Amino acid sequence: MAAPLIPQLLLLFILGTANFFPIGVVSTTFTITNQCDYTVWPGILSNADVAPLPTTGFALQKGETRTISPPASWGGRLWGRTHCSEDSTGKFSCITGDCGSGKVECSGAGAAPPATLADFFDVSLVDGYNLPVLVSPQGGSGQNCSSTGCVVDLNGACPSDLKVVSEAGEGVACKSACEAFRQPQYWPTSYSLAFKNACPRAYSYAYDDKTSTFTCSSADYAITFCPTPSTR
Repeated sequence: MAAPLIPQLLLLFILGTANFFPIGVVSTTFTITNQCDYTVWPGILSNADVAPLPTTGFALQKGETRTISPPASWGGRLWGRTHCSEDSTGKFSCITGDCGSGKVECSGAGAAPPATLADFFDVSLVDGYNLPVLVSPQGGSGQNCSSTGCVVDLNGACPSDLKVVSEAGEGVACKSACEAFRQPQYWPTSYSLAFKNACPRAYSYAYDDKTSTFTCSSADYAITFCPTPSTR
């Protein structure tokens, strides 16, 4: 898999019928659940060659679930934004995963660095981390058609030179070494291997396909923010 050209940092994952399913599948369902102790604002970006979904961003309160049914051949990405608020003028922004639209709806904008990517049905830490995510296929079949993700909290253990902190000094995300040092370190480093050891099923460095790429057909997907660690 080609290495990303612009490292990002947050928990971003690329989803879509075009990525996961063979031509001919009518539609699929993404069931998105927030099990975090705080609100998460998912953002959605469709690929350039497909129509956007009816929603491109929304708030997901603690314990809340929302279902999205993309049409056939939809492709794009979904990620979790955290520590979001509006200023006195009504402009909306987030510390991690902000899409820069100034609103809850991302309206065609993607996540600003930093961000953790998931691609080809994987959850990726190549470009960093901001919150735990689990992607679980429901039904379907295929090679290695099983749950994947990173379900542990890496923010607390993040090295100081990679840590992203809020104004209050709280660790809210962990950059990749690529993003932090602006160096194209696409092969395993001590930083990426630390991610890999913590989350062995997540994509942790470029070309980490052997243990981290999953394929399914004719499946629905449960996407859970902050799943319980026992689901690892």
